[in-house]
Amino acid sequence: MSCTVVVPTIGRPSLRVVLDALLESIAGGPGPAPHEIIVVDDRPEHGAPLPLPGSGGTRIRVIRSGGRGPAAARNAGWRAAATEWVAFLDDDVVPDPGWTQALNTDLSGLPPKAAGSQGRVTVPLPEDRRPTDWERNTAGLAVADWITADMAYRRGVLAELGGFDERFRRAYREDADLALRALGAGHDLVRGDRHVTHPVRPAGFWASVRAQAGNADDILMWRVHGGGWRARAGEGKGLLRRHVMTTAAGLAALAAAPAALRGNRAATAVATAAGGAWAVSTARFAAERILPGPRTPGEMLKMAVTSALIPPVAVRHRIRGLLAHRDAQPWGGPRVVLFDRDDTLIRDVPYNGDPALVEPMPGARRALDRLRRHGVRIGVVSNQSGVAKGRITVRDVRRVNARVEELLGRIDVWEFCPHDGDDGCECRKPRPGMIERAARRLGALPSDCAVIGDIGRDVEAAAAAGARGILVPTGRTLPAEIARALETAPTLEAAVDLVLGGRRTR
Repeated sequence: MSCTVVVPTIGRPSLRVVLDALLESIAGGPGPAPHEIIVVDDRPEHGAPLPLPGSGGTRIRVIRSGGRGPAAARNAGWRAAATEWVAFLDDDVVPDPGWTQALNTDLSGLPPKAAGSQGRVTVPLPEDRRPTDWERNTAGLAVADWITADMAYRRGVLAELGGFDERFRRAYREDADLALRALGAGHDLVRGDRHVTHPVRPAGFWASVRAQAGNADDILMWRVHGGGWRARAGEGKGLLRRHVMTTAAGLAALAAAPAALRGNRAATAVATAAGGAWAVSTARFAAERILPGPRTPGEMLKMAVTSALIPPVAVRHRIRGLLAHRDAQPWGGPRVVLFDRDDTLIRDVPYNGDPALVEPMPGARRALDRLRRHGVRIGVVSNQSGVAKGRITVRDVRRVNARVEELLGRIDVWEFCPHDGDDGCECRKPRPGMIERAARRLGALPSDCAVIGDIGRDVEAAAAAGARGILVPTGRTLPAEIARALETAPTLEAAVDLVLGGRRTR
C-alpha cells in the first residue's frame, strides 16, 4: 500500500500541530510511512511563512492552489500525488500517535471496490459545563459520514470522478458531494479504525449567522443529486421551511406596520398576527438553542440575537444559491476552457500595449460568468509576437491582461508566446506548447480542455495538443479556416453552449 497525505491550509497555527503529530507518528513506526506529506497553501497571495515543523526532511512538500477554496486545494494535492491512495486531513485535527500505522492497516488489503476509507473523529467537549451551540455543532463531525477531516480515497477513483467539485468554495458539502458521486458510480466507502481529534475552534459572536452561507451549497447539492440527497448523505431534514415561514411572517408584519400606525384596522390585525407568529417562531428557535447549552448571560444573548437573524439570512442565501446554480450540472472533472485573447475575448488592436484600448467582445463577460457558475476553469493562450518585434514589452502584455481581468473577471491561468513566427519555439500557436502548459498549471490533461479561438491556428493548436477546438469566426477568419474546423459557433455564448452541452457540431 502506497499513500500520500494531503493537508490543505490557509496558514492557521494549528497546521504545525497536525504536521508535528504526523511526523511523530511516522517516527514511532513500525510499518511503512506515507510516501510524502503534501501541504496545499490555499491563501490567495503569498503571506507569512507557513507554520511548518523545523525539520520534516523531504517528507513535506508545499504547493499552492491560489485561494480557490478547500475543494480546489484538495484537488491540487491529489493531482500532485503519485501513490495509489491519498489521505486527506484538515489542518486543525490532531492525529493519534499511531495514526500512520493505523492508516496502513485500514487501507491494506481493501478490495478493489472499496474506493475510500473514513477515519474516526473525536470532538472534545468541556467536562465542567454544558457545550455551547457552536460546540454542539462542531461535535456533529464525530458522527458525520465521509468528512475529509480524515478521509482516504484511491487516486484512480478521484481521477475517474474528477475529484472534488470546485464550485463548493467553503469547507461545506464538498466531501458529501464526492462521497455520493463515488457511491453512485458503484464504489464502496468503508470505515477504518485510525483516529484523529478535532478540537473546537474559537468562534465569534456572528459565526452561526455566517454559517448560513452553506444554504447556497445545499442548492447545488439538490441540483446535482436530486431531492433525496440529504437522506443519502446522512443529513437531517433541516430547518429551511421554518426559516421561510418565520421570515415571511416578519416581512408581513413590517409591510403592514406603516398602515397600522396610521390606524388602519385591517393592517393592525395583519401586523399583530404576523408579528406574533414571528415572535413565537423566533422564541421557539432561540429556546431550542439555549436550553441544551450553558445558559450563561453571554450565550443567551448570542442565541437570542442570532436566532432572530438566522432565518432571513438563511433564506437570502438559499435564494442566492437558486440563482447561482440554476444551470448546474453534475461535476465533470477538471474541465478547462482556454481562450485566444485578441478578437475572441477582446477586440483586436494590433500590438496593443495600452490597457485603455481594451474592449470586450460582445457577450464575453456573460460567456465567462456562465462557465464560472459551472465550475469550469478559464485560461487564455495568446500569441504576442509584438514582443519579439519590439513593438510592445512583456510588461505591456501583462498590463493589458490585467485590464482584461478587470472587465471580464478572474482568469485562472494566462499563457502568452512572446516569440515571432521564425523563432522556432514550441509555444507559438499552431504549436501546442501554451495549451500543454496551461493544462498542466491547472492540474488537467490537454484532453480535458476545450480551446476557443477565432482563427485556424487556434483550433490547429488544440488538435496538436489533443484538446477540443471550437472556432468562433470573425471578419478576419479565412473561409478555408472555417471549412477545416471540426466545430464552429457563431458567438462566444454559442461556443459555451457547445462546451457545457457536450455536443460536437458544426
